[in-house]
Amino acid sequence: MRIREENRNMFLLATVTLCCSALAGAVALFEQAPWPAPAKQRAETVAIDGTTPTPVRVVGAPFEPNLNPRER
Repeated sequence: MRIREENRNMFLLATVTLCCSALAGAVALFEQAPWPAPAKQRAETVAIDGTTPTPVRVVGAPFEPNLNPRER
């Protein structure tokens, strides 16, 4: 049984797709994803302590959007 020449590209594409899908499925089976944290714990980790933010030094000219592209 030979694959006709006009079908070889589709056969190769199908073979590569199946191999990559099988490999991705095998990796997904062995990957250990962490359980999502409960909402209360998540809120505690995101909470800001209320202090003032650290000042940031801005270098360069402030950004001004170009509203009229013909003028520079």
